[in-house]
Amino acid sequence: MAVLFSRTKGMLFLLFLPCFCSGQSALPLLRFSTFLDPSNMVYLRWDHDNQETMIFELQVHTTGWVAFGFSPHGELPGSDIVVAGVFPNGSIYFSVS
Repeated sequence: MAVLFSRTKGMLFLLFLPCFCSGQSALPLLRFSTFLDPSNMVYLRWDHDNQETMIFELQVHTTGWVAFGFSPHGELPGSDIVVAGVFPNGSIYFSVS
């Protein structure tokens, strides 16, 4: 499932969230990846195409929620942030700010 994330300086960001549904198509091949923390608990994969569309996949060992942000200056003010998680009843929430 793809979700429109943000449009920053002419770039369109897409965030792919895994959907554990039968019949789901395979995720796209993402050429770049890195762990974002020293404990290897947060793994980011990404790629881009010729139209400057970027695709991100974030894999996180979490207790129920995760936040991920983009900033033109590496700081919280002015950043675009996604917060997603799972409620105790199993329903999923997703918020973009």
